Amino acid sequence: MAKPRILVTRKLTDPVEARLAADYDATFNPSDRPMPAAALAAAMRDHDALVPTVSDRIAAGMLQAEGCRVRMIANVGVGFSNIDTEAARDAGIAVSNTPDVLTDATADTAMLLILSATRRAFAAEKMLRAGRWGGFSIVDGLGTSIQGKVLGIIGMGRIGRATARRAAAGFGMEIVYYNRSPVGELGFEARRLESIEAVMAAADVVSVHVPGGGAAPLVTAAHIACMKRSAYLINTARGDSVDQDALIEALARGRIAGAGLDVFAEEPEVPKALREMETVTLLPHIGSATQEVRTAMGHVAADNLDAFFAGKELPCRVV
Repeated sequence: MAKPRILVTRKLTDPVEARLAADYDATFNPSDRPMPAAALAAAMRDHDALVPTVSDRIAAGMLQAEGCRVRMIANVGVGFSNIDTEAARDAGIAVSNTPDVLTDATADTAMLLILSATRRAFAAEKMLRAGRWGGFSIVDGLGTSIQGKVLGIIGMGRIGRATARRAAAGFGMEIVYYNRSPVGELGFEARRLESIEAVMAAADVVSVHVPGGGAAPLVTAAHIACMKRSAYLINTARGDSVDQDALIEALARGRIAGAGLDVFAEEPEVPKALREMETVTLLPHIGSATQEVRTAMGHVAADNLDAFFAGKELPCRVV
């Protein structure tokens, strides 16, 4: 029997590509550049399954186009806002993701951004690299300690919990959070507040851990306006989870003290205003970027492919 044909849209780690090459008739993208939408749509007429990443936009028109052969999309990422899942469901196309394996790495990145933003690490390093450091000073370049401060978590899912646990146990932060549904035992002290506004107003640092892909950002200009002037906003979730324009305006006007961002609304485009701000730490979507985690993500995607073509239940079904 012929092996199923799969298209892998971006470069994956070597162990994952070796596994897929052995088990499938696989087409790879050695350039590791996003495929143009037209090329991706055309390829979907010639392959049985798609292995995209969160940077690949899989729109309704692709999924419902006449002649679309793809019946399975194994997304490499915990998020799936890059895929029109309703259109996939209507077209009878299965969709999976790769949760769990990137929880700790992304929580580590959230803590990296919290520390970098509050200690003004970017501005300090920029000064040093430019040769402008004049030596040790008691009063120059002072940041803010996080010990005893309030961390607000928007979205107490796996990554939100892991971030809160690190902040509470490792740095003595007080945790408040908003989650749309009740959560179970957390294993650390935390207070659930009744609204995003309440968390934004109470927190010294706000860390966003909610899905993107909605019709509008979940964290809006009105929410950002509730924050303390001394507060920081951290986002390792999705760029479109936060009103990016409102955040830029709040930072430019000094309405909040700073931000730490690993994700952006129109990746890989990052607004010039953000790139020029010394109160903002910017990372190029590296939340899960370790060799171990990216390999594990690829293997989970492969596990979902294997289950689909064996007629079994998908381990990580989205649709």
